[in-house]
Amino acid sequence: MLIIPVKEGENIDRALKRFKRKFDKTGKMRQLRSRQQYTKPSVRRRAEIQKAQYIQSLRDKEEL
Repeated sequence: MLIIPVKEGENIDRALKRFKRKFDKTGKMRQLRSRQQYTKPSVRRRAEIQKAQYIQSLRDKEEL
């Protein structure tokens, strides 16, 4: 459970923003969405390889 202490006189919007940031870092929402449908291991591997290729191409462009 996430606990966000709200300081005296602190704006509720700021506390809510801290909560959202902390919740996002836990990764629960991403995990929930990924579990909604099954992804075959071969498809998952292919996506990882494509992502790695994309990142490598960005790094190669940056070096030029």
